[in-house]
Amino acid sequence: MSDPLADIVKLLRPRAVYSKVISGAGSWAVRYSEFGEPSFCTMLEGECVLAVDGQEPLALAAGDFVLMPATPGFTMSGLEPAGPVFVDAKKVPAPTEEIRHGRREGPPDVRMLGGYFAFESPDASLLASLLPTLLHVRDIGRLSVLVQLVREESLQQKPGRDLVLERLVELLLIEALRSTPGECAPPGLLRGLADPRLSAALRHLHGDPAQSWTVADLARKAALSRSAFFERFSRAVGLPPMEYLLAWRMAIAKDLLARSDVGIAEVAERVGYGSASTFSTAFSRHVGQPPGRFARQG
Repeated sequence: MSDPLADIVKLLRPRAVYSKVISGAGSWAVRYSEFGEPSFCTMLEGECVLAVDGQEPLALAAGDFVLMPATPGFTMSGLEPAGPVFVDAKKVPAPTEEIRHGRREGPPDVRMLGGYFAFESPDASLLASLLPTLLHVRDIGRLSVLVQLVREESLQQKPGRDLVLERLVELLLIEALRSTPGECAPPGLLRGLADPRLSAALRHLHGDPAQSWTVADLARKAALSRSAFFERFSRAVGLPPMEYLLAWRMAIAKDLLARSDVGIAEVAERVGYGSASTFSTAFSRHVGQPPGRFARQG
């Protein structure tokens, strides 16, 4: 049966990794503007405070891992009070050496490895919206190892570098997502998968998106009444079942259309439409342009 979490990560197509070592000492604080791309951080030593827009401040300690799929604005600071220095994340050039905040001399109070990558999916914003704004995981050694491997590979120019980075980042994403308690997550895919009944329906839906699913069909897979399933799914995932199905079909369609070897008729068939014209109408209504134009732009 299909694995919806792996499906989402695979369709997001994470690429283009950049990482850096960040340290701080004494009194310091940095305010980053909204970035929009996914970013991550693993704490190597010491403690600091992370305050993400719209979230409660987090105290981070050695061994912690943080992932933000769409990186809103945030402030990172030491334990001593300080006025934040503003940084426009989209304009600052990527540094080649360790970044130091606060007191320059002497050993740092905190060190972390941070970085970002890009989702190459043409529907990245929709897919990322199904994930939590902020994932915070404590003491998962595998994540620290993966982050270190990502950094080492990104700094070298060995044969096969891009493919290795692609696989490492996919592993990093999946490990971070499945290490997060889904029942505590905000509405989205993780919370839906944490519910055994909804998880069964999601796996069937992802496993055969071309199937002519109805709410009643999916409710049977979840062993729930139609009304109970509709309410439970909408509350946990954040979208009604048929809206989620449409969004997932269109995400697959966009990914297929971005390739030069898949025609519109085949795309229509693979996402559950009986004809290319029916699919074109639905795609145009959902995306705002016909699939042929979308494919040419891609």
